[in-house]
Amino acid sequence: MILRISTTALLALTLGTSLSAGEPLGLTRAMSTARVQAQDVLAAQARTTAGEARVNQAKGYRLPQISFQEMWIRTNNPAEVFALQLNQGQFSFDDFLVSDPNNPDYLNNATSRFLLTLPIYTGGEISGRVDQAKLASQAAVVETAWVENSAALAAAEAYIRLSQARENVTLLEHVFETVSTHVELAEAYVNQGMLVRSELLRAQVEMSSIEDLLIEARGQAKVAESNLSFRLGEDPSATWDLEPLQDPLPLTSDLDAWLMTAESRADLEAARQLLQAAELEIKVQRAALMPKIGMAARWDFFGEQVFSSDSDSGAIMAMLSVNLFSGNRHRAARNAARADFEAGRQQIEQFTEGVRLEVGDAYQKALTARERYSTASNAQQAAVEAERITQERFKQGVVKMIELVDTTTALREAQTRAIVARAEAHLASLSLAVKAGRRPEEMLIQIQDPQTRNES
Repeated sequence: MILRISTTALLALTLGTSLSAGEPLGLTRAMSTARVQAQDVLAAQARTTAGEARVNQAKGYRLPQISFQEMWIRTNNPAEVFALQLNQGQFSFDDFLVSDPNNPDYLNNATSRFLLTLPIYTGGEISGRVDQAKLASQAAVVETAWVENSAALAAAEAYIRLSQARENVTLLEHVFETVSTHVELAEAYVNQGMLVRSELLRAQVEMSSIEDLLIEARGQAKVAESNLSFRLGEDPSATWDLEPLQDPLPLTSDLDAWLMTAESRADLEAARQLLQAAELEIKVQRAALMPKIGMAARWDFFGEQVFSSDSDSGAIMAMLSVNLFSGNRHRAARNAARADFEAGRQQIEQFTEGVRLEVGDAYQKALTARERYSTASNAQQAAVEAERITQERFKQGVVKMIELVDTTTALREAQTRAIVARAEAHLASLSLAVKAGRRPEEMLIQIQDPQTRNES
């Protein structure tokens, strides 16, 4: 546990957890920041600390328990007065003979008691609880790794979505300028009588449509920027200068390799740890039917005033208890623990199979996303060439304005598909890594810096 936190802290110091608004933010750094500052991660780390504390709490039941109690009583109960006078060392046989023992005067008594208890044998209940606490603590540590990976993935998705939104804004701004140029040229041609007014109106309609898309895209970019700040645990009003995304590369591992690492996925391992704790509950419930042996030591101080001492006495006791009959409550609890363990075992098997299906689905989506990006890139190149040719033919008077506008629209749609496809390819690979039990940063190293990945 100490090593894990130290490694995370060292990473935070190396990459920096406090991000400067004027400094370009890279995808790798965004993910490492989320691992340290995301609220889900902080909550998981708190649960880890709580788990460690519960281990110490469970171990504490093995140690002697010492308590202090102060009691004060004023009574004229005959038996109590007689006993308390003896405890205080004030009993006088002569006074006893001349008084009426059945109607004594009121007596004040203060008792200061120190009590030490020590369990010697509990039938395995304490050891079982300690082992359960250890398993729960280990599960919390493992679960923290899963939460950190999930937080890094969420930050990466927010980063990529913001980058995608900004690219879309830049694209639409460029398209708007292009269509505006078309409109200006169309107006000149109309004034010269070289173009009918309907084609000018068609170009103006397209320009208005692009302007609406541009306004919407700018709003989406602002929302995406706030989401990135939220995922990083930063001020929601912060602005970010992002480093550009690189083109995704093909997957280097086959499905079997991804399934192999998924077998030890953090959340699955945590569930297995908790299943072991559930199995120990059978042992703990069985301990309720076993004999219990313990000892206690008591030391009392007596006086008329609180915290005074006119006399003292002590006692040492050894105790053995056996639960002979409790309405079958403990047997029912043990049977319930067995049933809970069996239910948990079935759920783990289902969980394991579900993880394999999840990884297989993510792998196919990653392959498909890369293929779609390749197709979108080819379509974009074709659309660029088509617009260039159409512009040349329009200048030569071979094609109409409406064909030029349609070609520009087709280019915008192809470029938009390429932007979306690249983002989806990145997200699919990162999601595959997390679902296969790997750190998503591994995919970033492969995608953004293949040489660094080979060296590492």
